[in-house]
Amino acid sequence: MDSNSILSAVFVVFLEISNQYREGAGIVINPSEIFGEYVFDDKVMQKRLPKETYKALKRTTEQGRSLDPAIASIVANAMKDWAVEMGATHYTHWFQPMTGVTAEKHDAFIAPKNDGTIILEFSGNELVRGEPDASSFPSGGLRATFEARGYTAWDPTSFAFIKDGTLCIPTAFCSYGGHALDKKTPLLRSMQALNKQALRILRLFGNADVMRVFPTVGAEQEYFLVDKEVYRKRPDLMVTGRTLFGAKPPKGQELEDHYFGVIKPRVQAFMHELNIELWKLGVLSKTEHNEVAPAQHEMAPVFTTVNIAADHNQLTMDIMKRVADKHGMVCLLHEKPFGGVNGSGKHNNYALSTDTGINLLDPGDTPNENAQFLIFLAAILAAVDDYQDLMRISVASAANDHRLGANEAPPAIMSVFLGDELNEVIESITNSSKYQGRTHDQMRLGVHILPKFPKDSTDRNRTSPFAFTGNKFEFRSLGSAQSISGPNVVLNTAIADTLQKMADELEGAEDFTAALTCLISKTLTDHKRIIFNGNGYEQAWIVEAESRGLLNLRTTVDALPHYTDAKNIELFARQKVFSKAEVESRYEIHLENYVKVIDIEALSMVDVAKHLIMPAAIDYSKEIATGIKLKRDIAPDMNIEAEMAMLEEITKEINALYKYTAKLAKALADIDKDADMLAQAIYTRDVVLAEMAQLRAAGDALESIVGKSYWPMPTYQDLLTSV
Repeated sequence: MDSNSILSAVFVVFLEISNQYREGAGIVINPSEIFGEYVFDDKVMQKRLPKETYKALKRTTEQGRSLDPAIASIVANAMKDWAVEMGATHYTHWFQPMTGVTAEKHDAFIAPKNDGTIILEFSGNELVRGEPDASSFPSGGLRATFEARGYTAWDPTSFAFIKDGTLCIPTAFCSYGGHALDKKTPLLRSMQALNKQALRILRLFGNADVMRVFPTVGAEQEYFLVDKEVYRKRPDLMVTGRTLFGAKPPKGQELEDHYFGVIKPRVQAFMHELNIELWKLGVLSKTEHNEVAPAQHEMAPVFTTVNIAADHNQLTMDIMKRVADKHGMVCLLHEKPFGGVNGSGKHNNYALSTDTGINLLDPGDTPNENAQFLIFLAAILAAVDDYQDLMRISVASAANDHRLGANEAPPAIMSVFLGDELNEVIESITNSSKYQGRTHDQMRLGVHILPKFPKDSTDRNRTSPFAFTGNKFEFRSLGSAQSISGPNVVLNTAIADTLQKMADELEGAEDFTAALTCLISKTLTDHKRIIFNGNGYEQAWIVEAESRGLLNLRTTVDALPHYTDAKNIELFARQKVFSKAEVESRYEIHLENYVKVIDIEALSMVDVAKHLIMPAAIDYSKEIATGIKLKRDIAPDMNIEAEMAMLEEITKEINALYKYTAKLAKALADIDKDADMLAQAIYTRDVVLAEMAQLRAAGDALESIVGKSYWPMPTYQDLLTSV
């Protein structure tokens, strides 16, 4: 038997074991049988809905038509019957407000009867619309405190599901006046804008079969696992999601032995149950492995439509925390839970697909298909270049500022990696030179045929924020805890806008082929500055990027003011994704969140320094001082040089801790609460963060001196090896 046959046989056995064995119970698990078990999906709807109702609902979801109110009651009743049979007693409109997490209000299916008994009811009106308190969620000024009314509206394109005995109905969330108060509504709007403009381009190529174009996304999710009991002894980690103090451990990730290493049994048990729970909810959990940092891991799903991918990623983060808790662990999703150790990101793998099964970012076999590929590629390059600021804003947060630009995540400067082969094609187009790839055939468009190269025809560039990886783009700058909706809203909207301009130009051309040739070449030439295939970590790139005119928005506070630039407000308004008021509200929410997050961290640092580190360090210094006195009493001439040096050093660091604790407390007290949010954010970045860094340095210095039995918290070594 050859080596390939042996590998195939081993792989088959491995799949059988992993698919069929449930640890601890010996129960056979077949993913194909449990997948979507808790989802009111297409299969369930086909079985339970009248044929005409099912067809009408499919027209709504697949063709973007308005929902017929007449079918809502029929769907609601079928949904309720199925949910009750599955053990559900309540329903909720599951939505994604601008808090970054999901929200839900549960209502029972019960309704009273005159005889004192109950019946189970769920009407079409209850399915289609709910009414949470809009003023209790972040609105950035869109809602006043007394303006409470808000609505949740059913999103029929995303399947309902059952979680913890409750029927969850994915919904959009808007104000009484129709303003979007959530992350789903603008995502759906941006998908609609992209579909409209992409179809215009496809029609110009003679493609009349495609009825819908939509983004597909696979969101890789990184996370840390730590033991629950160890976690509970770190108040900073519990309150803020990251360690605010922590000296460098003797061993971190230096040996790079954790990446793709053997998964520990406790972690494997967690991953196994996580997969099962996600599969039951219809989440396409596919890949799992150890990441670079100790205690860090990754889960990656199969691609799906972007709004469903966003729902699934929110579910995934929730289920990760729940399953970890059952296994005596805590799942950390903060972008930088440990200083000096790789943080966690979320890679947003983005492609454009058609309802006929075509990936528009896949080079074709014919000149026409390749020209189509090139026009969409050019549109994406132009979109990223024109809206670098929005791309950066879409991943901006106080937590993600710790990652971007470090040797673990892309730099804050937006650029696009294409790889050598595709870059050669673009060079040949922009320079009107002959492409020296696999073929020298000439195509009518005046450029050479782009071969249909394999998906992995070029090296990956982990320093690139936005990298082409064969038939998709990987947006690598997202933080691990954030929703993927915001970055995809920006991508969809910017690409739609570029496609609109292209379609306007091409539709009015007398000679389509000549106009297309010129447009592709001009677009690629005008936006070549955004293409960078080198090392984004090198200082030379910062200098080069500046010479190219690229933005270097290093922090969230640098980036956010660009949100309300006229060109960005006009973009969102033109594509009907955000109104001016909705853009301004998000700007305010992001600024306020930045200030609040760091304020909570700073207050936590002061608390830990005062009530844990300071008392422990003083107790240890007393122990040293007592030892010195005893030795002097017993033998006045005894050499106590080491003890004296230790006492002097610890006293120095205790004084530094005291000094910087007071300085941080004063910096917090001096924030001008009456200033606008941008001024508060700038002060927080420039003053509060600087004082936090000083205090941390003093605390970490003490950790390296104080005896371990005296130190009041688990160390990095304890945390990173706790599982």
